[in-house]
Amino acid sequence: MYGEPALPPGFESLPYANPDAPKGGRVVFGNTGGFDSLNPFIQKGTVPWQSRFWGYESLMGRSWDEPFTLYGLLAESVETAPDRSWVEFALRPEARFSDGSPVTVEDVIWSYETLGTQGHLRYRGFWTKVAAIEQTGTRKVRLTFNTADRELALIAGMRPILKKAQWDGKDFADAALADIPIGTGAYVVSDYEAGRHVTYTRNPDYWGADLSFNRGTQNFDEMRIEFYGDATVLFEAFKAGELTALREFNAEKWDNQYDFPAVQRGDVVKTEIPHQKPSGITGFAMNTRMPPFDDWRVREAMLLAFNFEYINDTLTGGKLPRITSYYSGSELAMRPGPAEGRVRELLEPFAGSLPPGAIDGYTLPQGDGTERNRRNLRIAAKLLAEAGWTIEDGVLRNEQGQAFAVDVLLRQGDSENEAAVDIFARALERLGITMRTEKVDDAQYTARTNELDFQMTPYRRALSLSPGNEQQLYWGSDAADTPGTRNLMGVASPAADAMIDAMLASDSREDFIAATRALDRVLTAGRYVIPIWSFEVGRIAHAKELKHPETFPLYGDGPDYMPGFWWYEAE
Repeated sequence: MYGEPALPPGFESLPYANPDAPKGGRVVFGNTGGFDSLNPFIQKGTVPWQSRFWGYESLMGRSWDEPFTLYGLLAESVETAPDRSWVEFALRPEARFSDGSPVTVEDVIWSYETLGTQGHLRYRGFWTKVAAIEQTGTRKVRLTFNTADRELALIAGMRPILKKAQWDGKDFADAALADIPIGTGAYVVSDYEAGRHVTYTRNPDYWGADLSFNRGTQNFDEMRIEFYGDATVLFEAFKAGELTALREFNAEKWDNQYDFPAVQRGDVVKTEIPHQKPSGITGFAMNTRMPPFDDWRVREAMLLAFNFEYINDTLTGGKLPRITSYYSGSELAMRPGPAEGRVRELLEPFAGSLPPGAIDGYTLPQGDGTERNRRNLRIAAKLLAEAGWTIEDGVLRNEQGQAFAVDVLLRQGDSENEAAVDIFARALERLGITMRTEKVDDAQYTARTNELDFQMTPYRRALSLSPGNEQQLYWGSDAADTPGTRNLMGVASPAADAMIDAMLASDSREDFIAATRALDRVLTAGRYVIPIWSFEVGRIAHAKELKHPETFPLYGDGPDYMPGFWWYEAE
């Protein structure tokens, strides 16, 4: 995106891979809930989250050591116009699908068109910016764009490539469980039972095993996912040796509950992986499309009532720091105090419509650490009164006499978020607000959130050091009311849209950082989510036979880092 790639032509391997890693071994992971689909590219169904990472590839691959840098994968070369109004890829002649058939330009064009029109919403925004896609040679394909956006040339290299012939006479968007898309990746589904388990086996004829980009990766012969009703049962299965590796997000649990016999014997190892990623946003999203959360004062009152310091101390021993903004912990994060320089210049045209604090500075409410949190509750009550909510006989009501009640939609087995909601509910009682939890299975949860049928729900959006077009999916106005949107809280802010446009139009790193910091201000001051804790390190407990490179990527742990760069080595 800016400057030159760090790795030279002919590099041996990615810098955080072990090019001499041995192949072999079997690993077993655990998921909560279930699944009713193995097609991760459509809107329909619930899929194992790992599925789109383990068996599919794109024209180019991402280096997790460099923001905004891609290297050739299915494509052996890439060419783009100086203004990036078009991009052209040349396919590697050796590229093959898992069934051995060659990857053709026809497959590439079909994949882009199908995903852009029938695929998951995450793929459709890009397609609206493609003016034309055409074959320009035996193995060449060119995309021409209708929008001035320098990132589009990179995004074009990141669409999954699927086999066109598999879907002749079939409805891609309504695929059955048995219709598992054929990809080009190193793994194929070899066995599954709906909702219970799925096994991925490494393809011994995988076409890309010798590429520099892949050297030292995709090392396990078999990877299996077992599904459990809740996180407690899953943890017990790991302790009993039924699972091989487990990511842990609770620092107190990591410190206090990972002392079981297998750890004491050294059969299970605790590994911490540092990173330099932004915090992203984790917390409870409020649906701003409907009352009462369409009023920023009500949302601020909820933030005040959410006694983070007490909840964090109770659930994590106070060991996890709080997210302070969407990009906190990185150079892209908004700076304290009033906006200055280019950031202020970008925000000024929207001064009349921005929520309080966006320009002058906003920080999350901080409690006093006690359970009662009196001061913040007094401020919350005042804001609620300004918004038309007053106490009558101990119940908070609006001018129409309707009681203030909040339903929190949770997945079954989400014990940690349920515990936080329980403490939150006790605080809201003091304001006259009733909070209830609705616990539903994975399929119901997916359907409810896709239909935007919730008031409040847990929310996690990981963010990178190279944010771009995906920001329109996350909080762009165009997607705010679309069923299945990733803009779960319903951000519909002209200022946010303009900041995203400024990010995409930036032709220097400095302008890009300023636009991102301005967007961070708009989102944080918008009070759309009640942020909770951030994860400063990745924590993975694993069987001692699982090994990892000594060098960690800039991004630390991620969906395709573990297991993608690890290997099995019996002692």
